[in-house]
Amino acid sequence: MTRTTTGTFHPLDPLGADEFAKAAAVLAREHGVGDGWRFASIELAEPDKAAVSAFDASGTVPDRRAIVVCFDRGSGDTYKALVSLTGDNVVSWQHIPDVQANFTVDEWEEADAFLRGHPDVIAALAKRGVTDMSLVFMDVWTYGDVVTPEKYKGRRLGWSDTWVRASEGTNPYAGPVNGFHCVIDVNKMELLEIEDTFSVERPEVMGEYVPRHIPERIRNASTRPPLKPLDIVQPEGPSFTLEGNKLEWQNWSLRVGFNYREGMTLHAVTYNDNGRVRSIANRMSFAEMAVPYRDTSTDHYRRTAFDIGEWGIGFMTTSLTLGCDCLGEIRYLDAVLHDSHGVPFTIENAICIHEEDNAVLWKHVDHDGSEVRRMRRLTVSTHVTVANYEYLVYWRFYQDGNIECEVRATGIMVVSHFPEGGEHPSGTLVDTRTYAPFHQHFLVARLDLDIDGTENTVYATETEIVPMGPDNPLGLALRQKNTPLRTEHEGRQDFDWQSQRAWKVVNDNTTTGLGTAPAYKLVPGSAIPSMFDPASPIFQRTGAIGHTVWVTPNSPDERWPAGEFVNQSKVDHGLPAWTAADRPIENTDVVLWYTFGIHHIPRPEDWPIMPADTVSFWLKPAGFFDRNPALDVAPTPEACDHHHPHHEDSDD
Repeated sequence: MTRTTTGTFHPLDPLGADEFAKAAAVLAREHGVGDGWRFASIELAEPDKAAVSAFDASGTVPDRRAIVVCFDRGSGDTYKALVSLTGDNVVSWQHIPDVQANFTVDEWEEADAFLRGHPDVIAALAKRGVTDMSLVFMDVWTYGDVVTPEKYKGRRLGWSDTWVRASEGTNPYAGPVNGFHCVIDVNKMELLEIEDTFSVERPEVMGEYVPRHIPERIRNASTRPPLKPLDIVQPEGPSFTLEGNKLEWQNWSLRVGFNYREGMTLHAVTYNDNGRVRSIANRMSFAEMAVPYRDTSTDHYRRTAFDIGEWGIGFMTTSLTLGCDCLGEIRYLDAVLHDSHGVPFTIENAICIHEEDNAVLWKHVDHDGSEVRRMRRLTVSTHVTVANYEYLVYWRFYQDGNIECEVRATGIMVVSHFPEGGEHPSGTLVDTRTYAPFHQHFLVARLDLDIDGTENTVYATETEIVPMGPDNPLGLALRQKNTPLRTEHEGRQDFDWQSQRAWKVVNDNTTTGLGTAPAYKLVPGSAIPSMFDPASPIFQRTGAIGHTVWVTPNSPDERWPAGEFVNQSKVDHGLPAWTAADRPIENTDVVLWYTFGIHHIPRPEDWPIMPADTVSFWLKPAGFFDRNPALDVAPTPEACDHHHPHHEDSDD
């Protein structure tokens, strides 16, 4: 992400192009990281809260540092370094044994080209009638330890799906080559074996979504009339201000960050409450995304993706287009990242910032008139493309103090063909002899909330039925139960529809004007169960999805809920391992981890391209304010008639 002027610098700003290049140069100079190596990741070592506070108070600039993970392709060894960009030196250099760093986009692209040019692959596909290799796409996936062939343990391993387009420019994911997979050593770019296990005669399918490739009979069958233009215009410009990475709007203030793994991050979220600037969140992001495919067939049993931990959604971030991805008066932020050689590059328009009208904020009609206010919200969004899927992330800030996090999944489902009369028990029929496997998308949000300060306690809040009796003869009464979570074991929480369980982050060290402790509530949405046997080896490496909520004491070393090195992992070294210590979490600096997602039982309507499936959760003030903080929102000028319709004079 670029900084517009040096005067807007802040220690939380992401690394710039010069800083990426410097980190790579320092390691080349001091440790010979160059030819034969890859940089898996370079990111800002974010300063701690005390250092940020010192900068905000007095301008004291902390040491600018980068965390680097790189690996030697020849030996297969992985290293983690801390580089001082201020001091131009390596602070620490650590060999991390028995791990594989995240895959890089370079490796993905190089593996596709390597396999399509390999004579053994060309010959094997020719036997299946596939001879035009320009139409072939080899999609390389990562391995988990349990499905890694024993003879290849210790290698940096990938396996490939094979897809064939019907013709140039058509959808590759409509043409699976079932039963054909390659196993590849990605460090050596060596083909280890071709798994040619079974074949299926390709059926006639309609897997196209680009208009020029959709059959004419389908295009001509459309009865959809054209839409009239819908223009969103702000002739005086937007109501927010953006200075460098600092964003301010309607009492809200926050900083927008970015890194290779989480993509967009949000920092220093505050609300100006009638002149008192109050902290709400120190940092919010997505820390993991696990996508297990629930099909044990030969084509899919290895297909469990960790899109954040194994790849990094920052690397997958795409440029946004006005009028298509974002609509209205837009401001953009670019993102700067690096390739596997440490060379920086820019993703233009990586983050979109704009205002949206969202119907009514509040309204009441009384006998002598009415009052209504339109709702305006600030949206900060980014889009990522992970091979066949797109994930569209929206953080929304509202005038009433609410924060909404929404994720939309779209793109193209993985499909398989099956023979005439065959079965597809773990998937949905979406086209002729074509099924899409059942799968799940689990997202883990890392929420470092600081409600009026860093010392907070998380409460489970539930609604209980009061038993019928003399004091409740009609069975009407409900009561609210608020249970403080004092240890990490208590902080392992699950969604409960019956009690409408939610979670409040409370500051018990201060009170509001009403005499109660200020709080923000995590209102769960789209919580889904893991549906794994706890003994499943797939679940063992993704135990973070085993609970809806986890609460941990804030630690700079505890960032990744499924572990730091997820690629080819065997067990989850993240949340399950950390919380085994059962540390105290009461009245301290805590992190709330929220797991939600999509339980995707595909529909024919999801094919050949999937309409956006939308999931979300909310962070809502729950006793943070003394009253509705949106009372002072102004009415829309000359747009609303505040007279009660029944009181209007009539000419009849």
